[in-house]
Amino acid sequence: MPDTALLHETAARRELAACYRLFHHLGWTEGIFNHITLRVDGDAAKPHYLINPFGLHYSEVTADNLLKIDVDGEVIGRSDHPVNRAGFVIHGAIHAVRPDAHCVMHVHTTAGVAVACKASGLRHDNFYSAMLWGQIGYHEFEGITTGLDERPRLVASLGTHDYLILRKPRPAGGGRNRGRRLPEAVDPAARLRDPARQRRRAGPQPPGARRGARAHPRHAPGHEGGPARQLAAAVRRHAAPGRHPTRGALTVGPGAAGG
Repeated sequence: MPDTALLHETAARRELAACYRLFHHLGWTEGIFNHITLRVDGDAAKPHYLINPFGLHYSEVTADNLLKIDVDGEVIGRSDHPVNRAGFVIHGAIHAVRPDAHCVMHVHTTAGVAVACKASGLRHDNFYSAMLWGQIGYHEFEGITTGLDERPRLVASLGTHDYLILRKPRPAGGGRNRGRRLPEAVDPAARLRDPARQRRRAGPQPPGARRGARAHPRHAPGHEGGPARQLAAAVRRHAAPGRHPTRGALTVGPGAAGG
């Protein structure tokens, strides 16, 4: 199937419902909140998306009860369940400006919240986080997103990145990632969680590593000879096409997207 191909709605419903159950199994849930949205095949001028019914736990989501909505969060057809339109404010913004993002996922894991609360964000000083070098955007937390006025700022923060971390001034953080197809978004979601767990377990940073502190030029994050950049470059080289069996499934390029 071409990278930009969209799943027929029936197949998309099965995959998305399975993904919600997988997130439940992995513990990437927060009650009835957060969403995974997936674009389905249809009119390119009026794209439609699948989203979980508001009020149901991830473990209760099925292919039949998923809601189909438009980019404004309006339900297409009839449903016994409501849609959390406020929750789609962010997803809809990404879907509208990123035609390469068929799938958008929003999670609040404990490790992700911990990293979101750190001024330095995710440090690229271990194998897991090195793979995400240059792929993460940051957005300052503005409170619960219920209005449309934050959309332009959020989209600007995401830019061309595949991941977005909401910086939190208090323990209520989260992260988002997107992909061309649903399977391509699940694995990166795990990849973002792993370095976040490593960062959380590492504990406080040494004073010299904090943002704004003076550091030796060779160890500065933006320096070509810095350890973090060297590690990230090495990982990218070894993950080049033809060297890593999953590279093609992890690279996000031109095409449709969802979330």
